[in-house]
Amino acid sequence: MMIQDLLGIIKEVQAENILLLCHHNADPDAIGSAYALQSLLLRLSPSWTVELGAAQGISRLSKHVLSYVPVNINMQPNVEKAHVIVLLDTNTIQQLDALSERVAKSPATLIVVDHHAVHPETMQRAKLCITSEEASSTCEIVYSFYKQASLQPSLDVAKALFLGIAFDTRHFTLASSYTFKVISELVDVGVNAQDALARLAMPMDPSERIARIKACKRAELYRMGNWIIALSHVSSYQASAARALVDLGVHAAAVAGERDGQTEVSLRCTREFNQQTGVHLGRDIAKPLGESLQGMGGGHAAAAGVNGRGDVASALRQCLDLFRAKLGANPEMSSYS
Repeated sequence: MMIQDLLGIIKEVQAENILLLCHHNADPDAIGSAYALQSLLLRLSPSWTVELGAAQGISRLSKHVLSYVPVNINMQPNVEKAHVIVLLDTNTIQQLDALSERVAKSPATLIVVDHHAVHPETMQRAKLCITSEEASSTCEIVYSFYKQASLQPSLDVAKALFLGIAFDTRHFTLASSYTFKVISELVDVGVNAQDALARLAMPMDPSERIARIKACKRAELYRMGNWIIALSHVSSYQASAARALVDLGVHAAAVAGERDGQTEVSLRCTREFNQQTGVHLGRDIAKPLGESLQGMGGGHAAAAGVNGRGDVASALRQCLDLFRAKLGANPEMSSYS
């Protein structure tokens, strides 16, 4: 799919108001890709009104990034006024949290631009899905729109794209050869790579440090063949805690928590685990777990998340069962305390 497909739909419905939405707690990839698409659409048609919104705020790191890139985000976007709604780095309406019901009821045409696997419900609801799991980030997809339109991004847009790609590739450790080509072209626009990368380094909040330590202390370890799986629970910073467990040496980690009556599970694994087992966390673990919890789950091969109903202990047990089923492990698994 190309930018022409997206533009064709906007013109087909004679849209004047376009709303670009990011998922809750929007990260630099979501913010960067939305800002870049907003800038591109306004360059192609200045008469359009293109609003950028985020569901229930943006991440702490994204707030830090905004001091470097002049992104204007509306935390209370006008969903009802939109003729076209574009979801960036968001493959399900449920990831919009408080905005999900309003978007579901909206008669606006829905378009998805994402580098995650498309959720079946989203595919049925959306008029167009521009997705590629091969892309390192949603920013990489939006940058391709500029190439297709034969336009060079402004310096501010190039900075936003650079930061989004750097964040989602973990400072390029997950980057492909094409990703480095994109980064090179963004540097040619004028991005100072060292300065930009410094924006992604910020002191860890004490509460995040405590959450990581608690997750490690509470972790239950299971050995399935040659793989070590960790399950844990904390009330916040589940994603950070899951990363910490993987950094410590487990092959895959699931960390759950409860917030506002909803159970959240963050999943992370090593590239080695994904490549040798073929287990895709978003498709094989998060998606079925989300459905079981009457919610939604999805994500990347090595990083995924789930939101749903039920208690934390039950969610982690089901997660373990899914790992066991995919790995064909003996039910008599070894556990370590």
